[in-house]
Amino acid sequence: MAKTGTSVIVVAAGGSRRMGFDKLLAPLSGSPVLLRTLRAFEDCDAVDEIIVVAGRGAREAVESWRPELAKLAAMVRAGRGRHPSVAAGLGKLGAEGRWVRVHDGARPLIQPAQISRCAEVAREHGAAVCARPMTETIKRVGADGAVSEAVDREGIWVMETPQVFERGLLERAYAEVLQLGLLVTDEVSAVQRLGVKIPVVGNERANPKITFPGDLALAECLLRAWEA
Repeated sequence: MAKTGTSVIVVAAGGSRRMGFDKLLAPLSGSPVLLRTLRAFEDCDAVDEIIVVAGRGAREAVESWRPELAKLAAMVRAGRGRHPSVAAGLGKLGAEGRWVRVHDGARPLIQPAQISRCAEVAREHGAAVCARPMTETIKRVGADGAVSEAVDREGIWVMETPQVFERGLLERAYAEVLQLGLLVTDEVSAVQRLGVKIPVVGNERANPKITFPGDLALAECLLRAWEA
Protein backbone atom coordinates (compact mmCIF):
# COMPACT_ATOMS: atom_id res chain seq x y z
CA MET A 1 0.00 0.00 0.00
CA ALA A 2 1.37 3.42 -0.99
CA LYS A 3 2.29 5.77 1.84
CA THR A 4 0.17 8.91 2.24
CA GLY A 5 2.42 10.82 4.64
CA THR A 6 -0.46 11.03 7.11
CA SER A 7 -0.40 10.39 10.85
CA VAL A 8 -3.22 10.45 13.37
CA ILE A 9 -2.89 11.44 17.00
CA VAL A 10 -5.69 9.82 18.98
CA VAL A 11 -6.24 11.68 22.25
CA ALA A 12 -7.38 9.25 24.93
CA ALA A 13 -6.47 11.35 27.94
CA GLY A 14 -9.79 12.24 29.56
CA GLY A 15 -10.51 11.49 33.20
CA SER A 16 -14.13 10.39 32.55
CA ARG A 17 -15.28 12.41 35.57
CA ARG A 18 -18.72 13.06 34.08
CA MET A 19 -19.13 9.40 33.12
CA GLY A 20 -18.27 7.89 36.51
CA PHE A 21 -16.19 5.09 34.92
CA ASP A 22 -13.56 4.84 32.20
CA LYS A 23 -15.61 5.59 29.09
CA LEU A 24 -12.75 4.71 26.74
CA LEU A 25 -12.73 1.11 27.93
CA ALA A 26 -16.52 0.77 28.22
CA PRO A 27 -18.02 -1.90 25.94
CA LEU A 28 -19.80 -0.64 22.84
CA SER A 29 -21.52 -3.28 20.70
CA GLY A 30 -18.98 -5.88 21.80
CA SER A 31 -15.77 -3.81 21.65
CA PRO A 32 -14.24 -1.14 23.91
CA VAL A 33 -14.95 2.44 22.81
CA LEU A 34 -11.28 3.26 22.22
CA LEU A 35 -10.63 0.09 20.22
CA ARG A 36 -13.53 0.94 17.89
CA THR A 37 -11.99 4.38 17.37
CA LEU A 38 -8.56 2.95 16.58
CA ARG A 39 -9.98 0.36 14.18
CA ALA A 40 -11.52 3.12 12.04
CA PHE A 41 -8.07 4.59 11.40
CA GLU A 42 -6.47 1.16 11.08
CA ASP A 43 -8.97 0.38 8.31
CA CYS A 44 -8.53 3.71 6.49
CA ASP A 45 -6.10 3.72 3.55
CA ALA A 46 -5.54 7.47 4.06
CA VAL A 47 -3.64 6.85 7.33
CA ASP A 48 -0.07 5.57 7.67
CA GLU A 49 0.52 5.63 11.42
CA ILE A 50 -1.41 5.93 14.67
CA ILE A 51 -0.08 7.64 17.78
CA VAL A 52 -2.08 7.24 20.98
CA VAL A 53 -1.83 9.79 23.78
CA ALA A 54 -3.37 8.25 26.87
CA GLY A 55 -3.45 7.76 30.60
CA ARG A 56 -2.08 4.61 32.21
CA GLY A 57 -5.22 2.46 31.99
CA ALA A 58 -5.82 3.20 28.32
CA ARG A 59 -2.13 2.67 27.47
CA GLU A 60 -2.21 -0.78 29.03
CA ALA A 61 -5.35 -1.65 27.07
CA VAL A 62 -3.89 -0.41 23.79
CA GLU A 63 -0.77 -2.46 24.42
CA SER A 64 -2.94 -5.57 24.64
CA TRP A 65 -4.57 -4.69 21.30
CA ARG A 66 -1.27 -4.36 19.40
CA PRO A 67 -1.77 -7.62 17.42
CA GLU A 68 -4.70 -6.07 15.54
CA LEU A 69 -3.27 -2.56 15.19
CA ALA A 70 -0.53 -2.79 12.59
CA LYS A 71 -0.38 1.01 12.19
CA LEU A 72 0.20 1.70 15.89
CA ALA A 73 3.53 3.54 15.91
CA ALA A 74 3.76 4.98 19.41
CA MET A 75 2.01 5.47 22.72
CA VAL A 76 2.61 8.62 24.75
CA ARG A 77 1.78 9.58 28.31
CA ALA A 78 -1.02 12.17 28.37
CA GLY A 79 -0.32 15.67 29.62
CA ARG A 80 -2.46 17.74 31.98
CA GLY A 81 -5.06 18.94 29.53
CA ARG A 82 -5.76 18.57 25.83
CA HIS A 83 -3.14 20.81 24.29
CA PRO A 84 -0.18 19.44 26.30
CA SER A 85 -1.36 15.96 25.29
CA VAL A 86 -1.55 16.84 21.60
CA ALA A 87 1.86 18.53 21.83
CA ALA A 88 3.26 15.30 23.27
CA GLY A 89 1.81 13.38 20.33
CA LEU A 90 3.35 15.81 17.84
CA GLY A 91 6.74 14.97 19.30
CA LYS A 92 6.30 11.32 18.27
CA LEU A 93 5.43 11.84 14.61
CA GLY A 94 7.42 9.82 12.10
CA ALA A 95 9.96 11.68 9.96
CA GLU A 96 7.97 11.06 6.77
CA GLY A 97 4.70 12.45 8.10
CA ARG A 98 3.48 15.57 6.32
CA TRP A 99 -0.17 15.57 7.39
CA VAL A 100 -1.51 15.28 10.93
CA ARG A 101 -4.99 14.37 12.08
CA VAL A 102 -6.08 14.78 15.68
CA HIS A 103 -9.03 12.70 16.84
CA ASP A 104 -10.86 12.24 20.14
CA GLY A 105 -10.57 8.66 21.36
CA ALA A 106 -14.14 9.00 22.68
CA ARG A 107 -15.59 9.44 19.16
CA PRO A 108 -15.85 5.76 18.15
CA LEU A 109 -18.43 6.17 15.38
CA ILE A 110 -16.12 7.91 12.91
CA GLN A 111 -16.11 6.13 9.55
CA PRO A 112 -13.08 5.48 7.29
CA ALA A 113 -14.91 7.20 4.41
CA GLN A 114 -15.26 10.43 6.42
CA ILE A 115 -11.61 10.22 7.47
CA SER A 116 -10.67 10.04 3.77
CA ARG A 117 -12.94 12.95 2.82
CA CYS A 118 -11.27 15.16 5.42
CA ALA A 119 -7.88 14.17 4.02
CA GLU A 120 -8.86 15.21 0.50
CA VAL A 121 -10.05 18.65 1.61
CA ALA A 122 -6.98 19.19 3.79
CA ARG A 123 -4.63 18.40 0.90
CA GLU A 124 -6.32 21.10 -1.15
CA HIS A 125 -6.53 23.78 1.54
CA GLY A 126 -3.86 22.85 4.10
CA ALA A 127 -6.45 22.13 6.80
CA ALA A 128 -9.92 20.64 7.31
CA VAL A 129 -12.25 19.78 10.17
CA CYS A 130 -15.02 17.23 10.48
CA ALA A 131 -18.17 19.04 11.62
CA ARG A 132 -21.94 19.09 11.49
CA PRO A 133 -24.37 22.01 11.13
CA MET A 134 -26.37 22.91 14.22
CA THR A 135 -30.01 21.95 13.71
CA GLU A 136 -31.41 22.32 17.24
CA THR A 137 -32.85 25.52 18.67
CA ILE A 138 -30.16 27.26 20.72
CA LYS A 139 -30.77 29.38 23.83
CA ARG A 140 -28.38 31.23 26.12
CA VAL A 141 -28.88 30.42 29.82
CA GLY A 142 -28.00 32.97 32.48
CA ALA A 143 -26.26 32.50 35.83
CA ASP A 144 -29.67 31.96 37.42
CA GLY A 145 -30.20 28.82 35.33
CA ALA A 146 -33.03 30.36 33.28
CA VAL A 147 -33.22 31.03 29.54
CA SER A 148 -32.05 34.57 28.82
CA GLU A 149 -32.11 34.86 25.03
CA ALA A 150 -32.23 33.00 21.72
CA VAL A 151 -29.04 32.37 19.76
CA ASP A 152 -29.23 32.52 15.98
CA ARG A 153 -28.02 29.13 14.69
CA GLU A 154 -27.42 30.40 11.14
CA GLY A 155 -23.81 29.49 10.28
CA ILE A 156 -23.32 27.62 13.56
CA TRP A 157 -21.49 24.30 13.23
CA VAL A 158 -20.54 21.76 15.88
CA MET A 159 -16.85 20.94 15.66
CA GLU A 160 -16.00 17.23 15.62
CA THR A 161 -12.87 15.26 14.87
CA PRO A 162 -10.72 14.35 13.05
CA GLN A 163 -9.21 17.79 12.54
CA VAL A 164 -6.54 17.64 9.83
CA PHE A 165 -3.60 19.96 9.18
CA GLU A 166 -0.34 20.23 7.31
CA ARG A 167 2.25 19.18 9.86
CA GLY A 168 4.32 22.37 9.91
CA LEU A 169 1.18 24.46 10.35
CA LEU A 170 -0.02 22.53 13.40
CA GLU A 171 3.46 22.42 14.94
CA ARG A 172 3.79 26.19 14.54
CA ALA A 173 0.35 26.77 16.07
CA TYR A 174 1.11 24.58 19.08
CA ALA A 175 4.55 26.10 19.63
CA GLU A 176 2.81 29.47 20.00
CA VAL A 177 0.08 28.06 22.26
CA LEU A 178 2.65 26.53 24.59
CA GLN A 179 4.96 29.54 24.54
CA LEU A 180 2.15 31.95 25.46
CA GLY A 181 0.50 29.57 27.92
CA LEU A 182 -2.82 29.70 26.08
CA LEU A 183 -5.79 27.40 26.64
CA VAL A 184 -7.35 25.87 23.53
CA THR A 185 -10.05 23.22 23.44
CA ASP A 186 -9.31 21.94 19.93
CA GLU A 187 -6.79 22.26 17.11
CA VAL A 188 -8.99 24.56 15.06
CA SER A 189 -8.72 27.15 17.85
CA ALA A 190 -4.92 26.87 17.85
CA VAL A 191 -4.51 27.12 14.07
CA GLN A 192 -7.05 29.93 13.65
CA ARG A 193 -4.76 32.17 15.67
CA LEU A 194 -2.36 32.06 12.70
CA GLY A 195 -5.01 33.53 10.41
CA VAL A 196 -5.59 30.28 8.52
CA LYS A 197 -9.01 29.50 7.03
CA ILE A 198 -10.16 25.99 7.93
CA PRO A 199 -12.84 24.38 5.71
CA VAL A 200 -15.49 22.21 7.32
CA VAL A 201 -16.28 18.73 5.99
CA GLY A 202 -19.86 17.87 6.82
CA ASN A 203 -20.26 14.43 8.35
CA GLU A 204 -22.94 12.27 6.76
CA ARG A 205 -23.16 10.03 9.85
CA ALA A 206 -23.45 10.91 13.51
CA ASN A 207 -20.05 11.19 15.24
CA PRO A 208 -20.94 12.08 18.86
CA LYS A 209 -18.39 12.24 21.64
CA ILE A 210 -19.03 9.75 24.44
CA THR A 211 -19.33 11.97 27.51
CA PHE A 212 -22.33 10.81 29.56
CA PRO A 213 -23.70 7.26 30.16
CA GLY A 214 -26.63 8.01 27.85
CA ASP A 215 -24.18 8.61 24.99
CA LEU A 216 -23.19 4.95 25.08
CA ALA A 217 -26.82 3.88 24.70
CA LEU A 218 -27.25 6.28 21.77
CA ALA A 219 -24.10 4.98 20.09
CA GLU A 220 -25.35 1.39 20.51
CA CYS A 221 -28.63 2.31 18.80
CA LEU A 222 -26.83 4.02 15.92
CA LEU A 223 -24.53 1.04 15.35
CA ARG A 224 -27.45 -1.36 15.32
CA ALA A 225 -29.31 0.81 12.81
CA TRP A 226 -26.29 1.04 10.50
CA GLU A 227 -25.63 -2.69 10.68
CA ALA A 228 -29.26 -3.70 10.12
